[in-house]
Amino acid sequence: MQVQVEEISAVKRKVSVEVPAERVNAEIEKTFAGIQKKATVSGFRKGKAPLQMIKKFYRGAMQDEVMRRLYEQTLFPALDEHKIEPVDAPLIQDMPQVEEGTPFKYAALVEVMPQILLNEYTGLEVQKERYHVDAGAVAAEIERMRENMAQLVPVEDGAVEQGHVLTVDYTFSVPGHPEEDSNGQDAQVELGPGRLLSGLEEGLLGMRLGETKEISVTLPDDHGKADIAGKQATFTVTLKEIKKKELPDLNDEFAQQFGDFETLDEMRTKLTEMRGQQEQERIATDLKVRVIDALIAKNPLEVPDSMVRRQVEFMLENMKERLKSQRLSFEMMGLTEDAFKARYWDEAAQKVKGGLLVMALVEKENIAVTDEDMETRYTRIAAGNEDMLTRIREFYATQANARNSLVAELKEEKAIAFLLEQSKVTEVDAAELTKGGEA
Repeated sequence: MQVQVEEISAVKRKVSVEVPAERVNAEIEKTFAGIQKKATVSGFRKGKAPLQMIKKFYRGAMQDEVMRRLYEQTLFPALDEHKIEPVDAPLIQDMPQVEEGTPFKYAALVEVMPQILLNEYTGLEVQKERYHVDAGAVAAEIERMRENMAQLVPVEDGAVEQGHVLTVDYTFSVPGHPEEDSNGQDAQVELGPGRLLSGLEEGLLGMRLGETKEISVTLPDDHGKADIAGKQATFTVTLKEIKKKELPDLNDEFAQQFGDFETLDEMRTKLTEMRGQQEQERIATDLKVRVIDALIAKNPLEVPDSMVRRQVEFMLENMKERLKSQRLSFEMMGLTEDAFKARYWDEAAQKVKGGLLVMALVEKENIAVTDEDMETRYTRIAAGNEDMLTRIREFYATQANARNSLVAELKEEKAIAFLLEQSKVTEVDAAELTKGGEA
């Protein structure tokens, strides 16, 4: 067997394999013999049909079986021999039909992990958003709390207005593209600027109960499917229910529903503290992203498409769950799964690169997790509950996979903390932040 390996890129190899004719012939004869034992041919008892007849009637089945067997028998030994470790299933290319007396040749495209040369990771220049108290944000939060406490009251007479919550049945279609057809029943939609696909919200305004209406929308230019991007599409909507929100009065009684507050002023004070903590956490999270982006900029690398694909699929599933919880669909948001993947591909690639570089930093700096680190995390998870703390310790002591995942998470956190300690961090106002985080 002859094997040639061609380096296509830092993460791609083309492996060309040639199986000698003698081995091909042996596999063909072996396969025909196996088929002969099981074949039922008119005029012959099972397994007794002449071999020449078997070769005539079952040639296609033989070729499929022999190709599969030769692939299994030769590709992975070839990868082992050349010390190639795939990160995903190899993609077979240029595979011809097997023929007697002819060598069997095929090629496989294999993705591998990149070689990570972590050269520059100290002294990174990173910007951090400067924290400012935002009194207006607390007022907006209280309004959201009022919204959440609002009673939905049916509107028996009248037309759809901004802020109404609708229950609708709908179908969606793009003329000339039947594969895009979809529908939904009892979908709940809240009208508000920017919530829905442009044109859909405007079309819903003014509808009345029981009315069915066709609403034309223009799909966005970045829809993700080039053949329908920018085209006219149609929602056929039947309005089944209209509800409006009745907000509670903003007073001490309202505040008492949200915790140990006697007055509205007490609640505002606590919310201001909580808002400050959340903002500090958001800024810290953003800083971690920025230092990893800076690390990638100083240590560029190519990553396998298969790893990026898995990451973007993970992001897609998260988005679908969020939309589902809000009773929304991709169609209502003017999105498709393909459009989402295209839009977030670069972000997913950046996440994969960052993950690989952080893992390399963990190894290079011998970052380890101690028993004290684990205990600190157990205590944080338990949040002061001693019974829970005992159960958490027992869980991680007996569940190796869960423990390994937690150790990996802690190593990543310690690696990022190390990066930040070694970086030059400059605080700037939010409006001054630059993409990528470098000062």
